[in-house]
Amino acid sequence: KPFGTIFLNLVKFIVVPVVLFSIMCGIISMSDIKQVGSVGLKTVVFYLCTTAFAVSIGLFFGSIFHNLFPVVATTDLSYEVKGSLSLMDTIVNIFPSNFVQPMVEANMLQVIVMALILGFAIILVGEKTHRVVSAFNDFDAIFMKCMEMVLSLSPIGVFCLLCPVIAVNGPKIIGSLAMVLLAAYIAYLAHAVVVYSLTVKLMGGLSPIKFFKGMLPAIMFAFSSASSVGTLPINMECTEKLGAKKEIAAFVLPLGATINMDGTAIYQGICAIFIASCYGIHLTLGQMLTIILTATLASIGTAGVPGAGMIMLAMVLTSVGLPVDGIALVAGVDRIFDMGRTTVNITGDAACTIVVSNLEAKKQAKLAARS
Repeated sequence: KPFGTIFLNLVKFIVVPVVLFSIMCGIISMSDIKQVGSVGLKTVVFYLCTTAFAVSIGLFFGSIFHNLFPVVATTDLSYEVKGSLSLMDTIVNIFPSNFVQPMVEANMLQVIVMALILGFAIILVGEKTHRVVSAFNDFDAIFMKCMEMVLSLSPIGVFCLLCPVIAVNGPKIIGSLAMVLLAAYIAYLAHAVVVYSLTVKLMGGLSPIKFFKGMLPAIMFAFSSASSVGTLPINMECTEKLGAKKEIAAFVLPLGATINMDGTAIYQGICAIFIASCYGIHLTLGQMLTIILTATLASIGTAGVPGAGMIMLAMVLTSVGLPVDGIALVAGVDRIFDMGRTTVNITGDAACTIVVSNLEAKKQAKLAARS
């Protein structure tokens, strides 16, 4: 139990700086807002929209399987429900009134908004900020390394977290994990088949069957490695063979490995429902909307390394007042979740590349016809 608590404390410690610096550096890397242009706008809009769809699908399937999830809360994981805010209060409260307070209180929505404001401000100030940009990039690298160090402890930490839970709840928790995994993989499949097939066909001008067949090497590698970044070279090769322009793939796919986390969003939605169920908490509509908003914005700061989804789940749980300790209930099978969600993530990156490439080709054709 003490070792599990230490691991959980380290996860909580790393969440805020990772989100803050990764989002800021992601925005800063675009260098000039005007330079981002139509490709950047299309890419970001596509990623955010599909992520919002993904977390909604996760909440939907989590709600369907809700009755199969147990109402369990151990003494070690006891928690008192916090009063829920109205939707308007939630919107007002995402804007921080203090620079330090959001980081001290780990108010994730406020941290994200703060990172967005600072990132865009740095771009607008221009070349004067080159030293600040360099420092932020260094901090980003440092905290990413810290995250890797924390995640390297996850086998021991997860074991120590899970043992007390299983000792108290036994087969009830083991059985429920099987149902959570089933719900997650059905949601993964539904999102890939419905959302990506439709977008690739209607906006990308490509047959869904041809798309998934062409993506098979990247899908297999992503499933086995559980790393979006590791799959990047194979994903680039697959999308180029499917007809995407090389320069668009080179921009869209690395960006997607950082901000497009559809599989992770599905995972967060389902796990939030499951963890709430274990504590006998019924999520309100306002809380579900907060989860959708938080998971969508949080996807920008989700690092493309194995196991990072667990850190982002801590962020989502915190945003709606659910106990972060509840991660212990799903952490034991996080690697199994991660294999599926990484596969969805990289498939979404490829779908966006095909769509943006096709839309840009049509735009260029129209401009050429006019001239």
